[in-house]
Amino acid sequence: MLIDKRSQPNWTLFVFALLLSGYGLLAIYSATNSSDNPDIRDNLTSQIIWICVGLALGLVISYLSLNIVFSVAYFPYVSLVVLLAILAFVPSSNGVNRWFQVGPFHLQPSELMKPALVLALARFISDRNRSPNKLKTLFFTFLFVLLPFILVLKQPDLGTSLTYLAIVIPMLYWRGLSTFIIFAICTPIITFVASFHFWTFFVIIVLTSLILIWSKRGTLVFWVLFVLNISVGIFAPVFWNSLHEYQKQRILTFLGLISDPQGVGYQIIQSKVAIGSGGIIGKGFLHGTQTQLRFLPAQHTDFIFSVLAEEWGFIGAIVVLLTFFLFLRKAVEIGSSTKNMFAGVLIMGIMTVFAFQLFVNVGMTLGIMPVTGIPLPFISYGGSAMITNMLMVGILANKSVTLST
Repeated sequence: MLIDKRSQPNWTLFVFALLLSGYGLLAIYSATNSSDNPDIRDNLTSQIIWICVGLALGLVISYLSLNIVFSVAYFPYVSLVVLLAILAFVPSSNGVNRWFQVGPFHLQPSELMKPALVLALARFISDRNRSPNKLKTLFFTFLFVLLPFILVLKQPDLGTSLTYLAIVIPMLYWRGLSTFIIFAICTPIITFVASFHFWTFFVIIVLTSLILIWSKRGTLVFWVLFVLNISVGIFAPVFWNSLHEYQKQRILTFLGLISDPQGVGYQIIQSKVAIGSGGIIGKGFLHGTQTQLRFLPAQHTDFIFSVLAEEWGFIGAIVVLLTFFLFLRKAVEIGSSTKNMFAGVLIMGIMTVFAFQLFVNVGMTLGIMPVTGIPLPFISYGGSAMITNMLMVGILANKSVTLST
């Protein structure tokens, strides 16, 4: 049965999504109305169109039978991997290959890959014959992620590629991944970060070794993880040298290792000024000086939260964050109550995508996270991102999930 008539989608999630989109429209209008570029001033109209298109597609998905969603779960993933691979060979004059030009529109496959990857992973790891604690399951799970991760990282788009990585552990944990395996997976990441300073790297290796001995997992497990962490430490400088210069600048500026007030540091400084100057109640709609005088870079995309905070103040920022919190809380309630393993893992993955992007984007505007170019869901300007967000809301609100609770 293609359409399930026994229930209704969870309309609350759509209401939250539309509320957040409304906040975004206010911020986009404020951020673009004073621009001299007519294309930028048209962004509000474009965003309204994308909201309508995305909402329509999300509603269609919300009415589909869960069996249909399950049966086609691999198809979007495979299709988008092919598109990303083709995109890698499309010539670009500025060294950035992220979009296909489709008439007047730009299609960004890396955005659509977010729900596609979650769908594929949910189908794969929800199989009751596949234990998340088996090496074979983990190998193919990470293979699913590494293919789009590498293709998007080469575009280059570090922020989106990191979003793919962020969903793996929460989905596996929801499926039943043991805490020791989570430790084994996360330790190389910590080792990678620590490897840029010898004594920090040395301490992490010693601590990791002590935990492995205490866990009594056996000699083979100890040596495999020990050698893996040592290898990661050796590989880290090679990876660092492969990054683009602007990516290195962003990371070093975020860590406070270099001062870059005219480059990446300028974005963070202006963002902090905008947020701080908003005070408790804000400067008022269309009265934000950082926004209206266009001191704030990427103010209708990556730094749109700064626009909201400047004009609506601390109270307005809290309202936005509270709406996000209620949206995510509702998703967790649905995922926790469903009796369908595929639906539960799927919801956890979608929720993680939203939560990760929210945390990184807001943290970026506050200067506590590196500038990675991750948009604020529903609020930042962007057609592919908006359609993707609404598609994911449709999956969360799917009426068949309601039936399985």
